[in-house]
Amino acid sequence: MADAIFLSAGVPDPRRGPEYAATADTVAIQAAVAALVYVTLGRRLLVWGGQPAITPMIWVVAADMGIDYGGWVRLYQSRHFKDDFPEDNKRFQNVTFSDDVGGDRENSLLAMRKRMFTEHRFSSAVFIGGMGGIVDEYELFSRLQPNAAVIPVISTGGATLKVAERIGSPPADLSSDLDYVALFHRHLGVPVQEGRYSHPSAQPNAPEQRLWSLQAP
Repeated sequence: MADAIFLSAGVPDPRRGPEYAATADTVAIQAAVAALVYVTLGRRLLVWGGQPAITPMIWVVAADMGIDYGGWVRLYQSRHFKDDFPEDNKRFQNVTFSDDVGGDRENSLLAMRKRMFTEHRFSSAVFIGGMGGIVDEYELFSRLQPNAAVIPVISTGGATLKVAERIGSPPADLSSDLDYVALFHRHLGVPVQEGRYSHPSAQPNAPEQRLWSLQAP
């Protein structure tokens, strides 16, 4: 099975993060998340923390595609936030719960993120919109998964702009290309001709064996 892709995304709250909300494009955030699910579902394992505004977006796209997403997604949640879990959590069959650490928000998030970043091998991390937690996830991810590509979708704004600053000179199309489906096909190395599979166990290990031309009768 191909390496996993990590999604770090959020819709900034103007009350809690006005500096991030000022640059965020909510429509672009939604479009980018939807495009990422479209490109990866049935092709790559997608892993994310349970950001309440993002999980419903992923569910809607996954449900519309009609693919059994149970084997292709991993949602992580900290029990520190159990009173705020979105209803959509129940729809995903692969939710991993991490412990509440002493009732402390930051320590609980750190424990959850460490678990996410050590239980999988990642090829890439995609950053979309978000607030300060996006930067925290980037810093921890880059330490624990140093060989993975970092893809900040700069056009979505928010804290992703800070991630872009930290990595130096990101490709120009991450700022200018609003065709997010094409953008993710390029940056994630997922060919347009790659088929989708009902479960990761059904996916051939060799990338060339996944292409439509070789699947046709």
